[in-house]
Amino acid sequence: MRPEILFPLFAEVGSLKGVGPRTLPLVQKLAGPLVRDVLFLAPTGVITRRRTTAIDAVEGQVGVFDIVVDRMVAPNRPGAPLKVRASDDTGFVHLIWFGGSPQHIERQLPRGERRLVSGKVERYNNEVQIVHPDWIVPLDKGEEIPAVEPVYPATQGITSRQVRKIALSALAAAPEFPEWQDAAWLAKQRWLGWRAAIEALHAPSIELDLEADAPVRQRLAYDELLAHQLALARRRRARQITPAPVIRPGVVSEALLSALPFRLTGAQDQAVGEVRRDLASGEQMGRLLQGDVGSGKTAVAALAMADAASSGFQSALMAPTEILARQHHQRLGPMLEAAGAPAILLTGRDTPAERREKLAALASGEARVAIGTHALFQDAVRFDRLGLAVIDEQHRFGVNERARLQAKGDPRTGGVHLLTMSATPIPRTLELTQYGELDVSRLTEKPPGRTPVATAVLPLARIGEVAKRLKAAVESGAQAYWICPLVAESEAVDLAAAAARAVDLRRLLGAEVGLAHGQMPGAEREAVMADFADGRLPVLVATTVVEVGVDVPNASIMVIEHADRFGLAQLHQLRGRVGRGAKASACILLYGGEDGGLGETARQRLETLRRTEDGFEIAEEDFRLRGGGDPLGLRQSGFPAYRFADPIRHRALLLAAADDARLVLGRDPDLLSERGKAIQVLEALFDWKTERAALD
Repeated sequence: MRPEILFPLFAEVGSLKGVGPRTLPLVQKLAGPLVRDVLFLAPTGVITRRRTTAIDAVEGQVGVFDIVVDRMVAPNRPGAPLKVRASDDTGFVHLIWFGGSPQHIERQLPRGERRLVSGKVERYNNEVQIVHPDWIVPLDKGEEIPAVEPVYPATQGITSRQVRKIALSALAAAPEFPEWQDAAWLAKQRWLGWRAAIEALHAPSIELDLEADAPVRQRLAYDELLAHQLALARRRRARQITPAPVIRPGVVSEALLSALPFRLTGAQDQAVGEVRRDLASGEQMGRLLQGDVGSGKTAVAALAMADAASSGFQSALMAPTEILARQHHQRLGPMLEAAGAPAILLTGRDTPAERREKLAALASGEARVAIGTHALFQDAVRFDRLGLAVIDEQHRFGVNERARLQAKGDPRTGGVHLLTMSATPIPRTLELTQYGELDVSRLTEKPPGRTPVATAVLPLARIGEVAKRLKAAVESGAQAYWICPLVAESEAVDLAAAAARAVDLRRLLGAEVGLAHGQMPGAEREAVMADFADGRLPVLVATTVVEVGVDVPNASIMVIEHADRFGLAQLHQLRGRVGRGAKASACILLYGGEDGGLGETARQRLETLRRTEDGFEIAEEDFRLRGGGDPLGLRQSGFPAYRFADPIRHRALLLAAADDARLVLGRDPDLLSERGKAIQVLEALFDWKTERAALD
């Protein structure tokens, strides 16, 4: 239940003064549907005005002039501006309008009258001119012109000044809240109370007041981060108190471990121990297993599935593509079968007869492991005793899709354990914001024998040289990827198209070249990738569809065209497609266009990739380069839709909020203390349950 004190802020935005039928959809578009959303709509800038004269006015500043109107000069041709000449004791001030009603302007500026006029100063022929003055008032109403005026987002049909009036109306509706922040923490940070902070947000005096490092912004950002971390911590707690099957290693686990053709690394041993501790706890596991391509995540997952089989439970491994699901089944199926855990492959391409047989094996418990795609959570799929769900490339699935697979469990045996895997190392900050309800295991080592990938950074002008070397390598039996950023030529961006590059390489190499891109039908694309994986194609030209989902140990060359157009983490994932076998491998990053130019950020990305193969170091650097001041980049990185918080510039606050959330719930799990009750108001104010549902 939402606390009653918040009712005014969760009223419809149409209840605010100044929001009528015409402006309602515009305000909803700018801010959102609730009074709270308008309250949280921060100014984007500040206009500072000062009294000045024609002789002292500074170009680029906003000045307030005390002028006498001389005359109006009407436009003498279509498109010409309307001008009003005026003056003060020091010179002329010309007021300019492009469009507008001459009669209306003449009523505002009668000839011979004095007026106060405000606007941005420009100089033309050494005389002051103001284009579209923002204030025109009689002398006795000069106090109406604000010396400092916040600028709000606007859109066609509603001005910044109208939005400000509505925001102030929302501020007036905001009640006084009990303080939810620790008093000692507020004092240490020298922060205002919440009410004073939200008032100060709407009354900035200079541009710096709107910066992420401004005390007011920090205070509100910390509130938002704490509310989010509390929501994640509550989700974690809800999971931890959910009973789940007790799963321990047994004969199937021992047999599988003995059958593995390698010894586990220290990092794998540690991750297996963490997973087993969760599985044996009787509480529902929620764990994220992350590590570079080739770090051995699948082996850890396989042992967890063997543990489930040893304890009499089934497990399901869900992959985002059919080719990846097939590869898992080809590699794990025989070993699991030999260890005593028969595995089936379930995809959308099974014939009706195959599907009936497989579904019967799952429903009867004969099949202990199901490996597949989205087909695993379809309504017709029934498990006998599902105890563990494993999600590969978890970022390719939504929360609801993962939940649908977990819902296949039997409520009588408890919740289904969840192990998610990511081959894209995740920065610590993103772990806290997007995956804070999960426990995390990191595989920081690679199994011995993995071949380092030699990485070269070359200008695109040397593409001919690269193609000749590729021809020699292919003739000696090598396989190669050639990655292009676009499928077809773009009029807006002059980039090589994958289709055109495939034609060029076929002509140059005198060999068959495969083509795979996102606009192809899925079955056709996966057939081409399967031909490459099976060695029938020496070269695969592709877009980033090969970033995940294909494992070709014989592939030893990766060429990435226009590498400066890709993100650092994406380049690392693409490079991870090679170096998976015994052959020496190489990755060639081609950058630049006709001018050969390379921006500073792109240079840092490529240099980082050339210098290191450590995915966790690369992830942190990618996060640093992509995030700051780039809201779109943050959204693409998976961050929640924060209003005040910037996860990069507020990283220290985020870490503190995560600690505070754990401390608060550790001391007062049901939030019954005085501070706990205030924190309930904070949680409801930001309402992350609803926000998270929208994100999912």
